[in-house]
Amino acid sequence: MREILPTLSEWYAARVPFGLATVVGVSRSAPRDPGAAMAVGPRDEVVGSVSGGCVEGAVFELAKEVVESGEARLETFGYSDEDAFAVGLTCGGEITLLVRPVTRESDPAFAAVAESVEAGRPVTLATVTDGPAAVGATLAVWPEEVSGTLGSTGLDVAVTADARGELAIGATGLRHYGPHGERREDTVTVFLHSFAPPPRMLVFGAIDYAAAVARIGSFLGYRVTVCDARPVFATPKRFPDAVEVVVDWPHRYLRGTDTDERTVICVLTHDPKFDVPLLEEALRRPAAYIGAMGSRRTHDDRMKRLVDAGLTEAELARLRSPVGLDLGARTPEEVAVSVAAEIVALRWGGTGAPLAATGGAIHPST
Repeated sequence: MREILPTLSEWYAARVPFGLATVVGVSRSAPRDPGAAMAVGPRDEVVGSVSGGCVEGAVFELAKEVVESGEARLETFGYSDEDAFAVGLTCGGEITLLVRPVTRESDPAFAAVAESVEAGRPVTLATVTDGPAAVGATLAVWPEEVSGTLGSTGLDVAVTADARGELAIGATGLRHYGPHGERREDTVTVFLHSFAPPPRMLVFGAIDYAAAVARIGSFLGYRVTVCDARPVFATPKRFPDAVEVVVDWPHRYLRGTDTDERTVICVLTHDPKFDVPLLEEALRRPAAYIGAMGSRRTHDDRMKRLVDAGLTEAELARLRSPVGLDLGARTPEEVAVSVAAEIVALRWGGTGAPLAATGGAIHPST
């Protein structure tokens, strides 16, 4: 939907109602992923696409109907093998669309969502697609604020927590709840559409542990980059789960790339000539997590070198070293689980303790 937002914003600003069809589910092959959108506005103007041509005609009529009726509809369309082949697929499939009218009255947060997307500010738009809650109701969720309601306080709280979780990894998809946000029930379906690029994971050091960390980082939804100064080790073949493998001195690469408050930096080189200048750069820039591998002796030596390099106590306090939680990990895969567990715990304020030894809510609302 990102590419059609400028046009939708113009219609919205002009107080012109329009019908918005969004892909909320697919099965088998499908030409567009969840989140793809098509809209029908004034004078039957159409922008966007939901299927590559197979069902646009039906969606056009449906979008006009929902604008006239003021009621959202959930529709599933099936592709024949012949139709699928016509848009470049190898087999048929199904696509589920939520088609809803958008007006200032029905969707008061639309302008704010559009502005956030244009500015690159992460936001998730939660929309009811099925169940006893009002189909088409929306809740806009930013990292620090919320606008709108899905019909009940409990549902809003549960969806807000999940929306922020999806937003943290740039994920989009369906979630199921009870009418008041109960997680044990499956009566209300909500589509969480996250407008945020996947967060980055920067892994430095082309070793076996790095391959395992890259694998679990990709599984968690990160866009993984592996960097090492040694071309014989830093190869795409050795790191198939990384989006990119860079041959460069780690500190030089980091100095020339962007990071933000969601970026994860894993320093696995445990060699002072690599990790000290790298950490000196990393600890002075935005990042959600900065971890460094090494023994306690290596850690103590590294800290002395970083102090000598002029880093402050506040900067050094950001460093998670030795990296990972105490799981007794030995193999590269176990160490990767340990590192991933620490990243998740730091992101959501978890203690790392067994849940059986804790009390209170398992998923705090904050």
